[in-house]
Amino acid sequence: MTTSGTYTFNPSLGEVVLNAYARIQVRRTEIEVSHMQDARMESNLLLAGPLGNLQPNLWTVDLQTVSLVQGTATYTVPAETIMILDAYISYGNPTIDRMIFPISRTEYASYPNKTQQGTPSVFWYDRLIAPTITLWSVPDGNSTYTLKYYRVRQIQDAEFTNAQTIEVPFLWLDAFTAGLAHRLSRIYAPQLEQIRKMDAEEAWSLAAKQGVENVPMMIVPSIGGYFR
Repeated sequence: MTTSGTYTFNPSLGEVVLNAYARIQVRRTEIEVSHMQDARMESNLLLAGPLGNLQPNLWTVDLQTVSLVQGTATYTVPAETIMILDAYISYGNPTIDRMIFPISRTEYASYPNKTQQGTPSVFWYDRLIAPTITLWSVPDGNSTYTLKYYRVRQIQDAEFTNAQTIEVPFLWLDAFTAGLAHRLSRIYAPQLEQIRKMDAEEAWSLAAKQGVENVPMMIVPSIGGYFR
């Protein structure tokens, strides 16, 4: 058996758009500038919608590091951050990593002394257009603290220039193409919208099953109160 021996299939956005139009029976010879303008807009709305909202995309997770300052509780978060998954504080020599846990705006508001200094133990992620993270306790001067957190960032913009590819991994290419075909059918082939929707949902479901960390999950009930 002869195979390619390569793993380089990664079509440009332009190639994906042409295939998406083919799925709704718009042939290449029929495509005009307005078709491509609509495709660019729908591609980015697709990234902002289903592909950006339905689950954490593992390929967009990275580790951010922030040096903390004594007496400073609030720090800026990069604007492309969608959510914070895990956070911990590094300090001491040798270095110790200590998990900190999220709280809500209401919980933070309930703290009577928001300037209390110590080793941070919780954080409030304020999801503004210019997001911030606020720590409590406020970092003190007893050690040099570093905040580290894993965040999900938004997928990079989809653009046609220089044959750019889409920032999605191999296993998500069909889900992106099917989703784009569905969105374009609303404009150019409304009679196909329902079948394109079904195809998009099936493709997303298949990709989403692989887009998770394959680790055991353990659920442990909190029963300490029964043994006082």
